[in-house]
Amino acid sequence: MNVETPNVVAPPAPKRLEEMQLPIVMMRDILLKTIFRKNLDQVSDIARAICLPIPVAQELVDLARSQKLVEATGTLHANSGGEMGYQLTDSGRARALDALSQSEYYGAMPVPLETYREQVKRQSIRNIHVTREQLTGAMSHLVLPDELLSHLGPAVSAGRSILMYGPPGNGKSSISNGIRDALGDKIYVPRAIEYAGQVITVYDPIIHNKAEEMVDDPTSLRRTSNRFDSRYVLCERPTVITGGELSLSMLDLVYNPTARTYQAPLQLKATGGVFIVDDLGRQTEPPQALVNRWIVPLEENRDILALQSGEKFEVPFDTLVIFSTNFHPNQIFDNAALRRIFFKIKIDGPNQEDYLKIFALVSRARGMPLDEDTLIYLLREKYPTIDNVYSNYQPIFLVDQMISICEFEGIPYQMNPDLIDRAWENMFVKDEAIAH
Repeated sequence: MNVETPNVVAPPAPKRLEEMQLPIVMMRDILLKTIFRKNLDQVSDIARAICLPIPVAQELVDLARSQKLVEATGTLHANSGGEMGYQLTDSGRARALDALSQSEYYGAMPVPLETYREQVKRQSIRNIHVTREQLTGAMSHLVLPDELLSHLGPAVSAGRSILMYGPPGNGKSSISNGIRDALGDKIYVPRAIEYAGQVITVYDPIIHNKAEEMVDDPTSLRRTSNRFDSRYVLCERPTVITGGELSLSMLDLVYNPTARTYQAPLQLKATGGVFIVDDLGRQTEPPQALVNRWIVPLEENRDILALQSGEKFEVPFDTLVIFSTNFHPNQIFDNAALRRIFFKIKIDGPNQEDYLKIFALVSRARGMPLDEDTLIYLLREKYPTIDNVYSNYQPIFLVDQMISICEFEGIPYQMNPDLIDRAWENMFVKDEAIAH
């Protein structure tokens, strides 16, 4: 699926050391720590480990040599294009150990926060224009009324906050995932960023889905891949999904006191993508407190984080935030909080026609033959007992229950009133007193 969005401009690779805009001592120390930890001795391997072009890595090695921290071994590696070998001097090893005691971080050079800020603008989620066809295609597995897509489309294209509310079991989580799938394109995620000499790791393979890398034909004269700054990873637009486990502390920088390194909070990892807060109202903190934490980011497209020292600094906030709750918004928010959530969309249960469509789709997918008489029995005898309130989850539940019964009884998949009765009993719990 091609999303109607300008091609994201790739971050250009630095050509010289001075273009890095990082403290020289920091870069030198990361070089020494990486050589020490990975036992590297060739510039091509070093360049790959610290994610810099070979000429820039060579500049850094030459700088360390001038300071008597690295020395040439005087041997050429015949199997690697005749590269010169390098190793740490005694002073270099001592400096590497000292640097590791201050911070265990080594490997990819970080991207300065200001440089990253510019890349965020180039690949902003607010640059995306999602059409009705794209949104419909991403949610083709769901049965949704047209008017719902009419509300969702402008919300997704605006890249602003969305509150979805309504009774449980009607696909709010599935719709959130469909919105994520509708975005479709790719962005560049930094492996780490730097602020005030501190390194904050951002790329997280659990959250970020790395795009398939282009591999050049070695016989080709044209090179199409590896043209961007390899301190970034080309990824699908990220999606962070949290539920009842979300706490305010998860939105702060995570400091590892042993390694003396920082890890980006969830919303920073979600930059350029979607942050889904599912089951709002089920968290330990009240919903009002969670939304209060988002007020500045939602209104001003910037977030404020704090280092261990207490120093506060701004980071970009370029995220489509989707809140999903089973509570009525007036129960969990005040008017000020509701005003700051840009789109409020109610997700109701299906009508009878859509319910039957869902039942048919689920049955077909599960290999369960449909039986018209059984469906009439279900609608006429069972649903009046719950005031004919239909939910999206119910067809899945009932069909799966009947399948389980058929498998237990050793009979072919089928539906009949008796199986409906047995499945229905498991869908609800009787409201009755239990003697203790």
